[in-house]
Amino acid sequence: MTTILAFLLGLALGLGFYFWQQRRLQQQLEKILGSLHKDSSNISLSIISRLRRGVVLANQHQEQLQKELQIWQQLLEVAPLGYLQVDEENQLLWCNEQARQLLQIDRWQAGKLRLLLELVRSYELDQLIETTRNQQQPREEEWVFHPSCNDGVAMSKLRSLTLRAYSWPLPEQQVGVFVENRQSLVDITQSRKQWVSDLAHELRTPLTSIHLVAEALQQRLEPPATRWVEKMLRENERLINLVQDWLELTQMEKDPSTSLTYQHLELRPLVESVWQSLELLVKPHQLSLAYSEPEPIYLRADQSRLTQVFLNLLDNSIKRSPPQAAIRVEVTRIEAADKVGDETGTQSILQIDVIDSGTGFSEADLPHVFERFYRGDASRRRQNVSEGEAVGRSQGSGLGLSIVQQIIQAHGGTIQSRNHPETGGAWLQILLPEASIE
Repeated sequence: MTTILAFLLGLALGLGFYFWQQRRLQQQLEKILGSLHKDSSNISLSIISRLRRGVVLANQHQEQLQKELQIWQQLLEVAPLGYLQVDEENQLLWCNEQARQLLQIDRWQAGKLRLLLELVRSYELDQLIETTRNQQQPREEEWVFHPSCNDGVAMSKLRSLTLRAYSWPLPEQQVGVFVENRQSLVDITQSRKQWVSDLAHELRTPLTSIHLVAEALQQRLEPPATRWVEKMLRENERLINLVQDWLELTQMEKDPSTSLTYQHLELRPLVESVWQSLELLVKPHQLSLAYSEPEPIYLRADQSRLTQVFLNLLDNSIKRSPPQAAIRVEVTRIEAADKVGDETGTQSILQIDVIDSGTGFSEADLPHVFERFYRGDASRRRQNVSEGEAVGRSQGSGLGLSIVQQIIQAHGGTIQSRNHPETGGAWLQILLPEASIE
């Protein structure tokens, strides 16, 4: 009995202690939960307060950005250049008044997105934007823009414009484009060329008359008086050649296709024939021609014009080469990618390198060698030429390489100037399409 009472008493004490611990744990848990709830309320209040402050700051920042945007738009509105900006889908986001006038944009309203192609029908502008977006590089393009118009009366008043555009990649695949009207400069240049061309035509007759009179006078004089007449004849001939060069250059610029007569030519005999015609200039200095090609090269070109090209280039090389030097003409065939529509093929290109062993072009001359009337540094000319050669040959018109460039471009090719890394002399490189001209 005593054992049972002790057992029951112990059980009661154990149960009491257990429930007391449970109650105590419950109180502690409620205390902790109450504390957590209080902290949570404080945290929530802190987050809400910070969010409200963040919204206020964001609104202020947005207002500031909006003001800056308005300032920039106002500046662009009065800028002398047109400006337009498109998104990643080529939708016009914004353009200034100059762009609207130059590109005849009259169906766009600020804030309303429209495809640029719907507003401006210009393949060149679309290509410029697409290339800028793909390459993520600034680009520059010049083209003749032909405005479109549905009104026949208004269409008769529109005129084509020569435009130059400068594009710039922007974030989120957007592109900004500045557009410049170049038509006034083109008109001035054409007017100047026409004026000089007319003047050159007018000069031909009196120059020819002076030449005939000087020749007649030369036959009636005795030395040393004939020396002055000879000098006058040389100078007169130089003026006649200058006028003729200018007239040829002007004619080729107006219509290159009509000034060329194409025929099948073998290149090597043409170059060697030109070299033989310069034999009197070559012999005194013992110069030689080193011509190389992998196989006989044929092309379709104007024989007289191509002869004129090599006469100019080889004559320049002869003037600048040291005695007993070799002038190299190296011809190679290269294959270049040629894309026609959606198909990509290859096109044979002839690379013609004319290399001498002279002093080469100066760094100041290189950017200008194909400019009209640019004759470069006189110190590059060979120092041991005779007085007659100096008067008759070294004082060129400054149009030779300009004419060469025009002839090569009329044949669909290009020409570049540089200094050769091995010889240190001038290096003229011509690229011509092989038999691609019909």
